Amino acid sequence: MGPLDIFNHLLNFIAPAAALALALVLCGRFFGAKGAAAGPRWRQFVIVFAVGLAVLAGGLVLWGRDGKMLTYAALVVASATCQWILVRGWKG
Repeated sequence: MGPLDIFNHLLNFIAPAAALALALVLCGRFFGAKGAAAGPRWRQFVIVFAVGLAVLAGGLVLWGRDGKMLTYAALVVASATCQWILVRGWKG
C-alpha cells in the first residue's frame, strides 16, 4: 500500500467523526445554551471530534476492523452526549 492509499484510508477513518462533530456544533445553538456559555465553536468542534476519534479507535481495537455499525452507534451517542455537556443542555 502506497502513501496515497494510507492517506486515503486515514481520511476515510476520521470522516464520520469530523462530519458528526461539524453537524453537532453547527446545530448546537438550537439545543443548548446561547452565546459565551457554550464556548467558542472551534473549541467545541475540537473536543467533539477528539471524542469521536477516540470512539472510532476504540471500536477498531475492540473488533479488529473499522466500519462496524455498533461503533458508529457509539460514535453518535458519545458525540451527542459530549456536545450536550459542552452546551450545558441540562440547563435549557
